[in-house]
Parts: sequence; structure tokens; C-alpha cells
Amino acid sequence: MNVDTIDAPVRTDQDGSRLDDRLRRLSEEGVGTGLHLWTEALLVFTFYVIYAWSRNQFGSATVHPAEALRNAIRVIDLEKALGLFKELRIQEWFLDWTPFLQFWNLFYGTGHFAFTIFTLAWLYRRYPVLYPRWRSSFLCTTGLALVGFSLFPLMPPRLLADCGEFGGCLAAYPFVDTLSEAGGLWSFDSGTMQKLSNQYAAMPSLHFAWAAWCTLALWQVLRSPFARVLVTAYPLATLFAVIVTGNHYWADALGAVVVLGVGVLLGQTLADAWHRLSSRNA
Repeated sequence: MNVDTIDAPVRTDQDGSRLDDRLRRLSEEGVGTGLHLWTEALLVFTFYVIYAWSRNQFGSATVHPAEALRNAIRVIDLEKALGLFKELRIQEWFLDWTPFLQFWNLFYGTGHFAFTIFTLAWLYRRYPVLYPRWRSSFLCTTGLALVGFSLFPLMPPRLLADCGEFGGCLAAYPFVDTLSEAGGLWSFDSGTMQKLSNQYAAMPSLHFAWAAWCTLALWQVLRSPFARVLVTAYPLATLFAVIVTGNHYWADALGAVVVLGVGVLLGQTLADAWHRLSSRNA
């Protein structure tokens, strides 16, 4: 008889019981956002607009490509020293698989928005007592990414061999911009996108930070093992997407983990402090 098959439901029941107790306690303490859904949506949207505007005020808007290229070489040298520089080989494996790349281009361009919005909305509707801490940690993580973008403008892999305005024209690392070559909803290659978007906002990878945030936020409230496998697979799929499309290095994902860790601690601390202040003034 397999002991694991007996213990698994027991562990699931215990996890569910602990979650129910925590939700009940937070509810009794009056924890919650206190804002209507559309007010919350406007808050998050406004924050993102300010973030996007701020991100595009530096990086490729003010930095010479040579500086971003030097930082890229530093990242590559570090990864080589650690035996991690495999991004070019991974992309080369799939360059002839056009439909495959088109799928990952679409995933890269839309997935981080769709899954993050779903997570925020689902927590707000189903677990309002948990929502404030996770919303605040999401906003803090996103804001903290600006620190990396401003202090370490980084040329992404797709621009290393590019000889255009923002590229490094470095033949030694012939990465491909799969959005431009295989197609997708949009391309960084277009003149409009290049002017509107900070081309060197690569460290940390906000795609990966958001994906890992979704996993952390949802893991605690999911009781189905299958659902937990899915939310765990999401950041792994995102990591593959940012690598195979030539948008990030492994190191960018490590930077995302650091930013996320600080963002979660800061965001949850601020949310708790706001709740205590609100309760005291009620």
C-alpha cells in the first residue's frame, strides 16, 4: 500500500483548513481593500501608465547603445563563468519552427497581461481579505523594476547582432528578433515601437517577475494539485518564452526574483501598515 496516496488527501485537507482559518481571522479583523472593483482597476491601470511613462524616460531614450552593449557583455561574461550562457543555443534549436515561434511570440506579448489581470481580479472577487497585500506587492515589484532599468540599461539578446539605431552590430552573438522574423501581434523593430518603448529595459525581466508573482499569489488558495501544477508551470513557460524570443538572458530572471522578493516584503508591509492605520482611524 502506498502511504503517499493515503497522506495526500490528509495534507490537502490540512492545508485547506489552515487557509479557511486564516481567511476567517482576516475577515474578523476587517481586512479588505475597501474599494470597488472599477476603482481598484483604475488604481492599477493608472499606476501602470505612470510606470510605463517613467520607464521610457531613460534607457534607449538617453543612453548610447555602446553602454547598453557593455552591460550585455558583462552579463554574458558572468553567465559564461557560471556555465549558464545557453540562450543562443536554445534559440537556434527552434529557429526553423515558425509556427512554434509565433505561438511564443504571442505568449510573450500578451500572456503577462492576461494572467496578471486574471490573478488580480480573481483574488479581488474570491479572496478579498488577501487581495490588498498581493495587489500592493505587485505594484511595489513593478515600481522597483524601474531601479534596475535606470541603473543598468541592458541590450537584450535580440539587439546584439542588430545594426540598427539601438543595436550592437555584434556578429559574435547572432540572436534573432523572433517577433520581427517569425511574426506576432507587434514587433520591436517598428519605428513607432522603438520610439515608444525603452529598448534596454531588460534587467530585471518584468515578464518573469509578474509570472512568479502570479504563482505566489495563487498557490496558497488553490487546493487542486493539478491547478497548482499549472500555476507552477506558468513562470517556467514565461522563462522559456523570454529566452527563445531573444528578449532576455537568464540573469534577467534572477534579477526578477530579487525584485519580486523585495516587492513582496515591501508591499505586504505597506498593506498591513495601511490596514492598521485605517483601523485606528475608523
